[in-house]
Amino acid sequence: MTDAVLVLNAGSSSLKFALFELRAELENGAPAHVAGALARLAGGQIEGLGVAPHFIAKDASGQVLTEKRWPAADAPDHEAFLPELFTWVEEHLGGDRLIAVGHRIVHGGEAFRQPTRLDDNVLRALEAYIPLAPLHQPHNLAAVRAAMAARPGLLQVGAFDTAFHASLSPTATRFGLPRAYHDAGVRRYGFHGLSYEFIAGRLGELDPELARGRVIAAHLGAGASLCALKDGRSLDTTMGFTALEGLMMATRAGALDPGVVLYFLQHQGLDAGAIEDLLYKRSGLLGVSGLSADMRTLLDSDRLEAAEAVALFVHRIVREIGALSAMLEGLDGLVFTAGIGENAAAIRARVAERLAWLGADLDPEANAAGPAARRISTPSSRLALWVIPTDEELTIARHAVIKGHSAHQLASGCRLITMEEVDGHDHIVQRIARLAFRHPIFAKILKRNSPHCQSVLQSGQRVSAVIPDIAERMSSA
Repeated sequence: MTDAVLVLNAGSSSLKFALFELRAELENGAPAHVAGALARLAGGQIEGLGVAPHFIAKDASGQVLTEKRWPAADAPDHEAFLPELFTWVEEHLGGDRLIAVGHRIVHGGEAFRQPTRLDDNVLRALEAYIPLAPLHQPHNLAAVRAAMAARPGLLQVGAFDTAFHASLSPTATRFGLPRAYHDAGVRRYGFHGLSYEFIAGRLGELDPELARGRVIAAHLGAGASLCALKDGRSLDTTMGFTALEGLMMATRAGALDPGVVLYFLQHQGLDAGAIEDLLYKRSGLLGVSGLSADMRTLLDSDRLEAAEAVALFVHRIVREIGALSAMLEGLDGLVFTAGIGENAAAIRARVAERLAWLGADLDPEANAAGPAARRISTPSSRLALWVIPTDEELTIARHAVIKGHSAHQLASGCRLITMEEVDGHDHIVQRIARLAFRHPIFAKILKRNSPHCQSVLQSGQRVSAVIPDIAERMSSA
């Protein structure tokens, strides 16, 4: 029997899902790292929940496994659809066992800085952050409640987009407001953390030396932000108290002079609800272009307004890269990811052109290729430019696996690892070290329960330059 995890990412009228299997070996035959090798079995989404739903599921190769539509009169909502999804998942798994469901939850605030087992008490606490993420949080939590009702005994794990930014300094989290507001939670949190966590880890596999340096990750999609990474940790980011701050996005305005909001309230007759709708749903690429929120449409258009929207999008990216480079005291690399970052070669080219002063020299042929992870700068470029597809679902699945397995199971997994097995598989060694570094409880399991623990600890010491102070943390566990 093989264990599996389901990942859910819920929107207002949509639900994306991915199904992963925990395997004993990686595809290349190398032994699995101690958390197991997660292989994507299937994924898909349902759109139009509550209106005219369309469900589609595909296997890892993109082959359609099932597709279904409902008439408007019988349209299910999240609560009605989840039992049907679980039935499909369990039938697809056959004899395999679903051990956990991992949920993307946008806002964890200060209280939730690690993946967390979800129950009614935790959900009540997370409801306090709905005003800070009104487009996402209520729907994230609705999916959790629906999943709990559909499968009461199944472990539900929340992974938070804000958690990766827990490493921000106190200064980086503060607004210039009276201290009482900060103490009440009015502070910068940062978002897209699940994506940045994946990018930091993947870059460590692709270019370990760069990953130890000063890197900006550009998550450019319908929501867009930048994150300054130093040694793989978040040093600063463009989003703050809410997902409105920073870059201009598909329908969100990005950073805005607060005086504009006061002007809307005092002189334009807009109330709080109207302003929220304007800033979240009618601004950004859509508002500036008056045409579309889709970058592909704007790049194909010959309208002046479309060109102005694209130019502003690039302008804000370049401006914020300059600011984050100052925070990093220099810049060694820039990683493009998410929908626009991974697929819009024209946007990458415009950004790179504006960063020539930082030493960026784009390789046009590499930039035009795709969709695999690749370096797109020339060998002589002082600034390394990369495209790395993100995988937030895999990040959530990894956290769900760790929560879903007992200490005994983790220790058993560790017993499979010996120095002989990992020799020559540095990427596995690095994953072992990263897991122990990020999860102190796992380092304790390694130390106390595994006959081959000393071998793993030695492996951790071997990559201590890649994962700062991992050897010290593991030896003290």
